[in-house]
Amino acid sequence: MKIARHAKIIDLISRNDVETQEELADLLNGEGFRVTQATVSRDIRELKLTKISLNDGRQKYAVMQASRGNMNEKYLRILKDGFLSMDMAQNILVVKTVSGMAMAVAASIDAMQWPEVAGCIAGDDTIMCANRSVDDTLLVMEKIRKIVGEPNE
Repeated sequence: MKIARHAKIIDLISRNDVETQEELADLLNGEGFRVTQATVSRDIRELKLTKISLNDGRQKYAVMQASRGNMNEKYLRILKDGFLSMDMAQNILVVKTVSGMAMAVAASIDAMQWPEVAGCIAGDDTIMCANRSVDDTLLVMEKIRKIVGEPNE
């Protein structure tokens, strides 16, 4: 439940300008997660969320960028826990995820800043990952297999 909640938090703050813990708790409760402000506070700390300034002077929660040398374990865990399967269509990688986790898994892939990946688009349980070439798609598939522990095909 905690992993799904963390994935939903990343999804919510990527789609909304969430300013307060109370606002995040309300959004989570609206998504079916029964949380208190104390739980949200603990989740924010565990996810290492930070506040960034918006152009209008307000602030919002955001995921801190993982350093290249130290890949954020949260992203790896979200990818590993949300991943179901993947299939290649030329330079497009289609990734199937647990229902409701596609946006969080896509955010995890984007956060890894792999040079082969141009970007990801996510729905509810499917991600379309645009890669720079067919060879790059194969490289990305291999990287994902190593993370999720899936054997090579």
